[in-house]
Amino acid sequence: MKKSVLVIFGIVSLIITNGIQLKAQDSIVGFIYDTIANVPTTSVKSQYKSGTCWSYAATSYIESEILRIDKKEYDLSEMYFVNYGYRLKAISFVQLHGLANFSPGGQAHDVLDVIREHGISTQKNYPGKIKGYDKEVHGEFNAGLTAYLKAVVKKLDGVLSQSWYDSFVALLDSYMGAPPAADVQTKFNVDDYVELTSYTHHPFYKPFRLEVPDNWSFNAMYYNLPIDELIQVMDYALQNNYSVCWDGDVSSPGFNHQKAVAILPETKVENLKGTEQSKWQEMSKKDLRKNMYSFESPVPERVVTQEMRQLDFDIQRATDDHLMHLTGMLKDQNGSIYYVTKNSWGTDRNNNDGYLNMSQAFMRLNTIAIMVHKDAIPKSLRKKLGL
Repeated sequence: MKKSVLVIFGIVSLIITNGIQLKAQDSIVGFIYDTIANVPTTSVKSQYKSGTCWSYAATSYIESEILRIDKKEYDLSEMYFVNYGYRLKAISFVQLHGLANFSPGGQAHDVLDVIREHGISTQKNYPGKIKGYDKEVHGEFNAGLTAYLKAVVKKLDGVLSQSWYDSFVALLDSYMGAPPAADVQTKFNVDDYVELTSYTHHPFYKPFRLEVPDNWSFNAMYYNLPIDELIQVMDYALQNNYSVCWDGDVSSPGFNHQKAVAILPETKVENLKGTEQSKWQEMSKKDLRKNMYSFESPVPERVVTQEMRQLDFDIQRATDDHLMHLTGMLKDQNGSIYYVTKNSWGTDRNNNDGYLNMSQAFMRLNTIAIMVHKDAIPKSLRKKLGL
């Protein structure tokens, strides 16, 4: 296997002070990885000051799928999907009298829905940048769209006007520019993809509408698998040259993008080794939420059960706050599995060119859902799901 190293080496030192030799303990501090799977993908992008990770993750995923299917590399436009996604969300918001979710967030299937109706655009064809910015800066933009729709649903004239939607699109396009015709020809087929999750408040092996705020589309259904089988799908996909679009919670302190790692340490401090043990003991629970762990090497991790997942979902400790793109698998020096994760926060915010490695324990607890090609699911599980 190919070996990659993200590691800080401790050096065996010999210190002579007042004639006394003090020999430091031999140690290797860091994460040492063997590569299990590596799916070709495109360069890391940055969503910057926009809440559009759903589009960035799904677009990156589709770029990898087109690489696999068509053997062509594209830089696709994330904002193309965002523009059309906002239009659909606005309709839903107004039809439901302002009681639906209208926000920058979304889900992976939102991109597929846009492709089904409007196709795919390259970044060159539709940059979608707001005038005056060379990056995605969406504060005023988001606030303006939301304020307009809230005014619409108040029906100050008793009924809705027949021009509210055209006016919304005009406002949207005044910021982003009107989307041109799609310019990508590909064999990518939206009907080949499914979303999967793992929760016990619905029957396993059946589809259901996942109850998270950003799943604003009433048509989207997620197939339900036990967590062991959901992890099996991820492993099978990556080891067979299929990447995975991932939706999950990254709010726990074990997620450290800067250090390029996400882990789920055991809660018993006596099982932690090295300097991190004292750090754990000194921090309150509130502090732990505010300060990310900074482990310098692997530590024992929690054993995650289906019941633990369900509890975190039920009490809303695990929420769908970020989407990313899984492109590979690694094994560390202790034999633990990690998933190579392409983030959409650019390349200058961590020490691994915008990627991070999320442990299997972290994934078992914090994965909300995934999107994969149907052929990336083992045949035995496809049969159970009726796919």
